[in-house]
Amino acid sequence: MQTQLAPEFRNTSEGREAEAILRKCVHCGFCTATCPTYQLLGDELDGPRGRIYLMKQVLEGVAPTRKTQLHLDRCLTCRNCESTCPSGVQYGHLLDIGRKIVDAKVPRPASKKALRWMLKEGLPSPLFAPAMAMGKLVRPLLPEALKAKVPAKQEAGAWPTRSHARKVLMLAGCVQPAMMPNINRATARVLDAVGIQTVIVPKAACCGAVKFHLNDQDGGRAEMRASIDAWWPLVESGEVEAIVMNASGCGVTVREYGHFLKDDAAYAAKAQRISELTKDLSELLPDIVAALKASRPALVSGPPASDKVPAGRHLAFHPPCSLQHGQQLRGGVEQYLGALGFKVQVTGSESHLCCGSAGTYSVLNPDLSHQLRDRKLGHLGELKPDVIVSANIGCITHLQSGTAIPVRHWIEVLDEALR
Repeated sequence: MQTQLAPEFRNTSEGREAEAILRKCVHCGFCTATCPTYQLLGDELDGPRGRIYLMKQVLEGVAPTRKTQLHLDRCLTCRNCESTCPSGVQYGHLLDIGRKIVDAKVPRPASKKALRWMLKEGLPSPLFAPAMAMGKLVRPLLPEALKAKVPAKQEAGAWPTRSHARKVLMLAGCVQPAMMPNINRATARVLDAVGIQTVIVPKAACCGAVKFHLNDQDGGRAEMRASIDAWWPLVESGEVEAIVMNASGCGVTVREYGHFLKDDAAYAAKAQRISELTKDLSELLPDIVAALKASRPALVSGPPASDKVPAGRHLAFHPPCSLQHGQQLRGGVEQYLGALGFKVQVTGSESHLCCGSAGTYSVLNPDLSHQLRDRKLGHLGELKPDVIVSANIGCITHLQSGTAIPVRHWIEVLDEALR
């Protein structure tokens, strides 16, 4: 795709990056076929190719409008289009640039601006935990729409106390400890069972994704630097072997710290090192299964010999977009949980499509989000699972709001089997 950048963007880092991305696009439209919002709306401008044209126009000097902004806002940033694209177009990075430019030129209505401010400041805030605790106390009295955002109180169990030679860092997350504390504790217990110690550094709280994707990119980068500063002493000393993410939405962001901070002379090298050390929790499953085969051979029974499996062991796995498209990790959860005696299925229909959670998307675009949720749950329900499992807290809470089938992180199910 040929471009002629406007003078205001021509010699900027973002302009050069956007131009390089645009020049890879060959207009093929393969991305449109796998775009969730195009599937729902049938509008070219609500698909990746149409949004690329809109951003190209803005970068070439055409004044954006509120309509331009809405089409970009409707994108889930699921990055399914990146998995489909034969030319390797980095659509997600282009969208970050395009949204920032459009937001600087198009004022939002006051109510929309206020909601986005509340989300970007409230979710990573230390006040989120007490607010969520209060919400759980009065959950039965809440309206249905709000109740869906407040999970029932969890019994999280104990954090392991043993020390091990093998250590990994883990990001606690900004909302996960308050909303679903059992995910982090289950992670620590499973890793403890196979001789790996989980270390959390309190000053590394939010990965920066919430603010960054709500166009407070400076605020998002500040949180990225804070996490790097908190982790760096343990990384530099070699005390930890990896940084493990049990929320794939955080994982895809931390894996891209090197990109987000590439122009920061003080942090570029550190950020790249952090990205290189970052792993999704599922990438530890080969080690987990091997260790369990040695220490608990009775548990590692292999894949079920028939469709009949013990209660609670028939799982439908929803792979989050941030795992399968953002991090390009597929098949690991199904393969290794299967080796541990679970029956794990992925839907044969639209397993690649987003569930509609997409960070704050379910709050900002509830109608589209709920349509995608119900479509996803329809496919998952056909498998008649005991439990739906996923790998990202946003997907888990969003799917749970539309079904009576339990929706959990896969590590919680494995933790229960070990106990």
